[in-house]
Amino acid sequence: MEPDRGHVLSALAPEASAFIAALTGAAPARPEIWAEALTHGSMGEPRDYQRLEFLGDRVLGLAIADWLHEKSDAAEGKLSQRLNALVSRETCADVARTIGLAGHIRLGKQARDDGGAQSDNILGDVMEALIGALFVERGFEAARKFVRKAWEKPMLSGTGQRKHPKAALQEWAAGNRRKPPVYTLVSREGPDHAATFTVSVEVKGVGEASARGSSKQEAETAAARAFMQAYA
Repeated sequence: MEPDRGHVLSALAPEASAFIAALTGAAPARPEIWAEALTHGSMGEPRDYQRLEFLGDRVLGLAIADWLHEKSDAAEGKLSQRLNALVSRETCADVARTIGLAGHIRLGKQARDDGGAQSDNILGDVMEALIGALFVERGFEAARKFVRKAWEKPMLSGTGQRKHPKAALQEWAAGNRRKPPVYTLVSREGPDHAATFTVSVEVKGVGEASARGSSKQEAETAAARAFMQAYA
């Protein structure tokens, strides 16, 4: 049965309200939206962050695309490369850690005990849900202003300007007349909300490297980076 979308969530905690006010420059006018944005499915409540994360993902993408178009004369391919890096789960999670989001996420006991508050997947999703909540409550201009402030460091540090590690490894292998790299999932450990993946990558005749991540894609990226550091 579809959850009762009219059900009222638990009240937004005072410390969470103060956190949002400091983060966005104004106290929450609709606390229930922000409570929803901070609520993980493990709480068992009728509404969690998923719908707002869906919305916030699109708002973030538009805000970053607008910013890149404004500040760069690069071609579409380079802009897309940077956009993908800046809105990636890894970057969203890094921003979430920078602003101190983890302590305000509403997790069930098991999810918290399993390290859910430090999961890139959860941190990245809740970061996007907060952007979605800000957009719903105050509109795109407020969301864009927040994104430009929160994403200033990755934007200025050049995130996405270099080739993605997997693309770099693919080109390196071709340039050295080697067969394409082969990625293998070595293991998957932990519950769904805090899973850890180990992936290895091999270029035949050269060597192998492995790495871990909170998603298969993240582990593959880390493995490619480790390979390039070791052999390129």
